[in-house]
Amino acid sequence: MTHPERRLREESAYIAYHFHWAYEDILTLPHAERRAWVREIARINSSISGGR
Repeated sequence: MTHPERRLREESAYIAYHFHWAYEDILTLPHAERRAWVREIARINSSISGGR
């Protein structure tokens, strides 16, 4: 299991990198919402890369 602080940092970096959102804005998201955005970014990336 990933340490919660590490997971938060990973999720925040992922969202910030792809959507250019501010770290403070990402931190205000509830966990479930943040995870939903991570999944959506992954789906977009998969779609762009042809499902690879």
